[in-house]
Amino acid sequence: MDRPHQQHFNVIRPAQAIRLAIVALPALSLVLGSSPLQAQTLIDSFGADATPPGHCTTLTQDPVARLACFDRWATRDSETSTPPTSTLVSPELNPRYRPQPTTPTPVAPTLTGPTAHDCKNPKFTEMSRFWELEAGSNCGTFGIRGYRPISLAWIGSNSVNTQPTSPSPNHTAATSTPFRTIETRIQLSVRTKMAEGLLTQGHEILRDSIWFGYTQISNWQLFSGDLSRPFRTTDHEPEVTYIYPTDAQLMGGWRLRYSGLSLIHQSNGQPLPLSRSWNRTALMVGIEKGNEYRIQARLWKRLKEDAAGDDNPDISDKVGRAEIAGYWNVNTDNTLGATLRHSLSSSNGGSLRFEWLKSLGETSTAGGRNGLRFHTQLFTGYGDSLVDYNRRRTVLSVGLSLVDW
Repeated sequence: MDRPHQQHFNVIRPAQAIRLAIVALPALSLVLGSSPLQAQTLIDSFGADATPPGHCTTLTQDPVARLACFDRWATRDSETSTPPTSTLVSPELNPRYRPQPTTPTPVAPTLTGPTAHDCKNPKFTEMSRFWELEAGSNCGTFGIRGYRPISLAWIGSNSVNTQPTSPSPNHTAATSTPFRTIETRIQLSVRTKMAEGLLTQGHEILRDSIWFGYTQISNWQLFSGDLSRPFRTTDHEPEVTYIYPTDAQLMGGWRLRYSGLSLIHQSNGQPLPLSRSWNRTALMVGIEKGNEYRIQARLWKRLKEDAAGDDNPDISDKVGRAEIAGYWNVNTDNTLGATLRHSLSSSNGGSLRFEWLKSLGETSTAGGRNGLRFHTQLFTGYGDSLVDYNRRRTVLSVGLSLVDW
């Protein structure tokens, strides 16, 4: 008896199916509109050895091929291997993709700084921040900033001017007032930038500027209760200053950072016989060595006044015609300074001032310190105040100051 007719089907193993798919991929890519190169990329991503691990167990007749088959699968699944990259799939979608960490570019401290306004940025030097010489240390116009330190201090001196005098007629006090040699000194000083970018207009980094500043210094006889604690003297000093930034390299690592021109008025606002005042123009320059050392120099010339209106004709010989001030940032908390004034003549005028500023407390802002300082000064010479312009004094000052705000 004949057996019923049976249809015989060839059973396709999984490994064979994968091989057939790989062979068919190029043709399939043409149907789908993909390029042969993209198809080859898919083949490479699967690999010519893209067989299931169970297939390796069937290679019983060839131990070498069997071992090589398992080795290929082990190497393919290793975490240390480099995963194939397909041009059709974004790398971020690959489960083995690991983004590379990026290091932010640091801000350069000088001529390549950012354009954002930040005159507190500690990556810039104190001189750059003070005069806002560059785009990165610039805070714009008409903001209120500190100028000289705002101070409240106790002062003691070796003498006090109880009867001020001047060579001008009617400028000598008629009587003596028993002031004490111990006083309280109050100094207020602010400024604002009125304009910028006048001559450096269009420059990517440098910023020239025009500033208006005002300083007021009062000597208060706080401990003279019998005199009703008067203000012995108050000096007013408005000024207009133009600053032009530079970056000239000097010897020893020093750099010329700016030059400038000022028009300065100073007076004590008193009627005769105590009236004192003068006007002058000043040239100035500033140099620095990193953020550790800075030197500022000024040379001035008094504007002429008629003899009848001159309160103090010999003030240049006494107070001086030039000054040089140097500062050393010993560390982030301590600064030492010295200022020398000289008359540039054969007279013995001028003065010398030493000072020490110590930072008090910390702040969360950039730079790590606030503007409050313990401030000590030792002054000797002429010009401690306008009414004392022609009297030599030695004065010790101890108090608190606000700086760099």
